[in-house]
Amino acid sequence: MMKLKLFISIFVLGVTTVLAQEFTSKGDRYFYSYAYEDAIREYHKQMADGKIMTNHQLLNLADSYFRTRQYDKATKLYLDVNKNDSIMSDHQFNKMLQSLAKTSEKERVKAFLKSNEKLAGELSENADFNYRMLESSSDPASGFFIFNIGANTAQADFSPSFYNDKLLFSSSRKSKSKKVYGPSGESYLDIYVADRDNSGNLKNVQVFGGIPDSPYHKSTPYYSARNGSIYYVLSNTEGKNLAFDEKGKNALSIGMAYDNGFFRFLLKDLSTSFYYPYYDEKAERLYFSANFDDSYGGTDIYYVVTNNGQVMSQPINLGPRINTPGNEIAPFVFDNSLYFSSDVFYGVGGMDIYRSNILSDQSFSIPVNLGTGINTKYDEFGFIIKEDQTDGFIGYFSSNRSGGKGDDDIYGFKVNAKPGLKTLIFRGKVMQPPYDEAIADVNVTIKGANNEVLKQVTTDNFGNYHIEIPYTDVASIHIAKNSFASFEETYDPKTLEEMQKAPLQVRLESMNDVLKDREGKKVLDVNDFYFASGKSTLTPDITFVLDDVVKKVAMFPEMIISIETHTDSRGGKSSNQKISQARSNAIKDYLLQNGLSNSNIKSAKGFGEEYILNNCKDGVYCLDFLHKQNLRTLFVVENYADLVK
Repeated sequence: MMKLKLFISIFVLGVTTVLAQEFTSKGDRYFYSYAYEDAIREYHKQMADGKIMTNHQLLNLADSYFRTRQYDKATKLYLDVNKNDSIMSDHQFNKMLQSLAKTSEKERVKAFLKSNEKLAGELSENADFNYRMLESSSDPASGFFIFNIGANTAQADFSPSFYNDKLLFSSSRKSKSKKVYGPSGESYLDIYVADRDNSGNLKNVQVFGGIPDSPYHKSTPYYSARNGSIYYVLSNTEGKNLAFDEKGKNALSIGMAYDNGFFRFLLKDLSTSFYYPYYDEKAERLYFSANFDDSYGGTDIYYVVTNNGQVMSQPINLGPRINTPGNEIAPFVFDNSLYFSSDVFYGVGGMDIYRSNILSDQSFSIPVNLGTGINTKYDEFGFIIKEDQTDGFIGYFSSNRSGGKGDDDIYGFKVNAKPGLKTLIFRGKVMQPPYDEAIADVNVTIKGANNEVLKQVTTDNFGNYHIEIPYTDVASIHIAKNSFASFEETYDPKTLEEMQKAPLQVRLESMNDVLKDREGKKVLDVNDFYFASGKSTLTPDITFVLDDVVKKVAMFPEMIISIETHTDSRGGKSSNQKISQARSNAIKDYLLQNGLSNSNIKSAKGFGEEYILNNCKDGVYCLDFLHKQNLRTLFVVENYADLVK
């Protein structure tokens, strides 16, 4: 590993901001010069001399411990400052959790996640998913055949990119055309090209001549075969010299060079550095890493929309599903999946490689750690992959793992299947008809083949839900909320595949939309229907209404109804009671035969003419329409109070 971590060790593109700092001690001066061991010594001396350490200096000391892998000491300081002050940045919060994780205190990390409401919900969900995966047999550790390529040197070699049948990469190996980069003590970065043999090894390494020459940084190339151009990072210059902003900072820009020699800057700012360009030809998006004001932590992944090589949009952050309080770098899109590296606290080591699927609405699935088959306790980044000519897939990545030739080395790999755990995503929105109003706090449960609960969430204030689980052949979704209808659907492999293509929009009727008050009771709101005089035969008009009863009760499986049938006063009381009971029995039988269970029906009773609604009683002359008001069947909801709790 190169001695200067992250901005210099991983990007090897660090920029000096020392001139902009106001130092209050020697420790500060060493810290902002990346001399972390010297900073630790001076901060210790400051404390030994009885001088007060500010909380900012304590965080500098904690960061210095972190950079020098003294995680126990870093953890204690981070926790102390976090307890006594609110100055800790999200990025430092990530380093605190990283330190905890590296000192075997993962349960404490999980407790911090649950207690910190300010953290994005996606971060907690991502952490929980990856912790569970890495701790279970689902860890996609096997399948990688990894080999160290012969072209590596004792210097930093990293950021491979396919270039037709060759490979481009970055290196700080010595070159006559390059000056020495002060902070690293090595040559400024340059881009090299090498031939790839049938085994994937590299040979015939040469300085790449397809881009304009510069004595300063040229690095992290990406070649687009479709438009014949190379995207890469280079130092901002003014003439033959480095260009600095008003604070003395030299930043890095992204340029594009065509095969015909034409060059243009795509992203350039004297105060902002851009890293790791990747051009998605299909979407015409230029992805990159940067640390803007809207960053979720350290360096985030962004994209800009392009058209014929011109940038057409402001940088767009990929959001909290991808970006974290840590650093995210080196985006690469393959087969509708985004591969990138992150040093977020729930990984295997430092920088780990993750895969996230790009969904139909251009959102992202939970980033899944590629597992211990490729990730180590060190740093892995710059992942690229393509189909192998023989079988499976071939690719390259960079790592500072032990056993290499230098600081960062390039490694090749072969794998039979697309790397990363296969997952299922259940997403969508729950709404109330008829105006599709969002329903919040709805329980959404995913169950497995044996009806076991795999994951449960509640919808947000906009009615949205998003659940991701490891792949299974059979799964069902259950959506329910008190006083609303419920929804349930089971999927097999074929329907699961279809379900992944688009969000599932579910409409739940409110219980109050299917009920009404009648005669002092809560009853199903269905159309009135009438039997032929003296008959209990179910006509098509009657079964049409009864089918609506079945549908409404099915929406609320816990609903219990009583069937109450009434007649008018015409005819004898005894015969009216008997015919009304026969009608109730016929209705009950039909409902049971067409979907309802005995648990849904408390009783079925005929009341005859016992409860006349008007004055049309025995011996009173009434017109037919007045007698008809007494002919009715009610479906009374007996457990309404329980259903709406």
